[in-house]
Amino acid sequence: MPKSFQQKLKILYLMRVFSEKTDEAHPMSVKDLISYLESLGIHAERKTIYDDIETLRVFGMDIMNRRERPSGFYLASREFETAELKLLVDAVQFSRFLTVGKSRQLIQKLEHLTSIYQAKDLQRQAIVLDQVKNTNESIYYNVDEIHRAISQNRQISFQYTEWTVSKEKHLKKGGARYQISPWQMIWQDGNYYLIGVDEKSGIVKHYRVDKMLKIFTENEARNGAELFRKFDSARFAAGTFGMFGGREEKVNLEFENHLVGVMIDRFGQDIMIMSKDNEHSVTRVQVNVSTQFYGWLAALGNSVRVISPENVRKEYRDFLRKALENYEG
Repeated sequence: MPKSFQQKLKILYLMRVFSEKTDEAHPMSVKDLISYLESLGIHAERKTIYDDIETLRVFGMDIMNRRERPSGFYLASREFETAELKLLVDAVQFSRFLTVGKSRQLIQKLEHLTSIYQAKDLQRQAIVLDQVKNTNESIYYNVDEIHRAISQNRQISFQYTEWTVSKEKHLKKGGARYQISPWQMIWQDGNYYLIGVDEKSGIVKHYRVDKMLKIFTENEARNGAELFRKFDSARFAAGTFGMFGGREEKVNLEFENHLVGVMIDRFGQDIMIMSKDNEHSVTRVQVNVSTQFYGWLAALGNSVRVISPENVRKEYRDFLRKALENYEG
């Protein structure tokens, strides 16, 4: 390899070694850097190393010189701090919509955003737990296809699946294709959901992305701009329990004050909470009334009470009675 070409590569190798092999606890001296370059067949002198380090600083790399032991030069800051990468690793690990294989691939890519030493901390953290993970490898590309259709303002069609008692996926509607105007994607309970307008019924519906097969971007433009101009996806997700659909209702709930955190975690900080007495408060929230909503209420026991509307109170009583029938006698 010509000497001049080697010299052109020198600064690129220095950039890589600072990114991959240095941090505050692991600096490299000029002697170390020269040895590293020699191992690649590139000759370098002390003065040119100092000049190259200054060039990298001007370029934008935050290279610091540590005087105390261990002494040497190191990359002091990166695009992502280690704490931020740990958060991303956790998000990948606990995302149910990602397969085990895809989770590991993404975590390995995140490890390349820090030094090899700090990557070991990420590896220790990155234990794909024995939890429910998706087996649908195509979901990664489904998400990309949906986002592309949204950016192009076009409808999509797809087949939709459900589980059978034999633990096999079965095509709903005999494999007939759903046609949807896609508008938003939300992440709820570790799963990805598409929210859009069903072109057949004109109703806003949601679909789990890992249950969608053979997504195709149609030529027709999306419908539903008016519906989604003021659509609050955060409120939709908060009021849709387990992402099970249901009719929208404004429900008044009375709860014991120690559950105020539960209410805020579920419905957000914007809900209005009014004190009833020293031990109880009342709030009014919009929910999609479903058996999942009633199950959430039941889990809170007698600490929460539905005040109104009366039809929801009656449905909840019927829900509890039917549940008790399984234990009578």
